[in-house]
Amino acid sequence: MEIALKLAKQGIGQVSPNPMVGCVIVYKDEIIGQGFHEQYGQPHAEVNAIASIGDKALLKNSTIYVTLEPCSHFGKTPPCADLIVKHKIPKVVIACIDTFSKVSGKGIEKLKAAGIDVTVGVLEKKAQELNKRFFTFHNKKRPYIILKWAQTKDGFIDVDRSVVANIQEENIEQYQKSEDYLVTQNNAIDNWITTPASKKLVHFWRSEEQAILVGTNTALNDNPKLTVRETTGKNPLRVVLDLNLRLPATLHLFDQSTPTLVFNYKKNETLENLEFIKIDQTKKLTDEILALLHHRNIQSIIIEGGAQILNTFIHQNLWDEARVFEGEKEFGSGLTAPSTNKNPKYTLQIDSDNLSAFVND
Repeated sequence: MEIALKLAKQGIGQVSPNPMVGCVIVYKDEIIGQGFHEQYGQPHAEVNAIASIGDKALLKNSTIYVTLEPCSHFGKTPPCADLIVKHKIPKVVIACIDTFSKVSGKGIEKLKAAGIDVTVGVLEKKAQELNKRFFTFHNKKRPYIILKWAQTKDGFIDVDRSVVANIQEENIEQYQKSEDYLVTQNNAIDNWITTPASKKLVHFWRSEEQAILVGTNTALNDNPKLTVRETTGKNPLRVVLDLNLRLPATLHLFDQSTPTLVFNYKKNETLENLEFIKIDQTKKLTDEILALLHHRNIQSIIIEGGAQILNTFIHQNLWDEARVFEGEKEFGSGLTAPSTNKNPKYTLQIDSDNLSAFVND
């Protein structure tokens, strides 16, 4: 099962909204087949493991180890439970039950009805941790939420940006022509906190999640790309909160290079790789955003700022993890960093940066 779990993890960032699943087949104490779910819409782990075996006659005397309950319904692919029954595999060992309503116990029932010996719960906690995004999505009806920020040694997330933070819709065009905006766009404001090693790690994290979100001020101040250019992998869906459509079209987020959603109060519009989604101003903003992302099968999202958005999700207890870098730099004053008011689950040293990971149990 340990091997199956390691196999399953290879599907991270590739199989959503499906879960990551690994499978190992054993005949007379020797592994004769293995596989994992590699891409969404492609064969599941059990299918790949069975396909890897040359002599299918061995399956009648084998044990199959799988990290998640085999599916029992027709989706993008046929039911894996049916395939196991078809090959008359006599014993199935499962790490954890699939809580997805279309499966949840039905796969196990089908196997047992066929006379197969089923064992459930082997390395269950590890398997549940592996698919925490999948389980959160189905159980809480929202994406798995990861908060991420970097702060200075003296506890600031950014330099003083009061000029930017207080701009109003009616003077946005004037601000864009001002020296403050030009300085920001030319990166002359030195607000970078962490090392290149930490930046590369953040880009790797982005490749593991389905979406990434920033607010208006972060987009305007930092002009981020929110891509995985420092590593290999798939770019996450970019999500921007620009409620009053204040952001200039010249920002990287609007370059249409990768799919981007813009939540706002003013319009619906669809362009290539760029979609404006009008949300209900009378409803709670976080509920609207998470419901729309859930509807689009977005299982996980990284929220990278700014401080107002991060604090909103913290105060509403809408988060599952927080990953916080502390660099060596000090600003002396500026925008105070958020706080989860929790003790870190673990800390790591990344070059000269300290990384603390928090879990909202």
